Amino acid sequence: MSERPVILITNDDGVHARGLRALRAAASALGHVIVVAPTREQSASSHSITIDRPLRHIEYEADLHSIDGTPADCIYLALFERRFLPRRPDLVLSGINHGHNLGTSVFYSGTVAGAREAAMRGIPAIAFSAPPGSTEVERVERDASHAVIIAQRFLTVSRDAGGAVALLNVNFPKRDPLGRLVTRVGRQVYEENVIPRRDPGGREYFWIGGTLIDSEEREGTDASAVERGYVSITPLALEATFDAQIELAERVARE
Repeated sequence: MSERPVILITNDDGVHARGLRALRAAASALGHVIVVAPTREQSASSHSITIDRPLRHIEYEADLHSIDGTPADCIYLALFERRFLPRRPDLVLSGINHGHNLGTSVFYSGTVAGAREAAMRGIPAIAFSAPPGSTEVERVERDASHAVIIAQRFLTVSRDAGGAVALLNVNFPKRDPLGRLVTRVGRQVYEENVIPRRDPGGREYFWIGGTLIDSEEREGTDASAVERGYVSITPLALEATFDAQIELAERVARE
């Protein structure tokens, strides 16, 4: 590559999150880094895009922007509004998220969705996540240094992927990694809580969700690798058709 790679970064914790700032600083060694991230936290926003209101933009300094929308909004705008990027990016990085995105959390994660939006547009992408509460400077910088090693290798090998666009979900362990393992998406079960409350005006509102109560830690899963102290690297698919159910769908169509 004759010129420095263009690297676009987003997240779902917001533009001021420590994980994003550390990733931005570390990734600058690889190429020209541009950040387009949500103005405020967008955790669990999944792959939603904003179509019911205008989106506002803030430029804090050169190559550091925020959009008051979701991670998918940020990538969409960065790619199709010319002011943000000098050219089409070579790589998109999302994170480093403050909290793991393991197992079925990949369906809810705004961090993963930011990377997926890029991959859907034909750009190789990686989502990075770290353990809950991992905002200490030393730990964040450690994870960012590992993220850049992975991103540097990814820049090289993704060009040889045979035309397939690569999308990786990477999770860091709590302690210094023992190494890196290729994994598959496991299963995680959370409490299915609905907590009704009332505001000072007497109007009812709800909190939904709960804590993790079960995690599939069988050999080969992302949760197992992280629990054992390894960096988990999981390739995610963009193809949504479930081939194993084609016969069932054909039977439904006939009947």
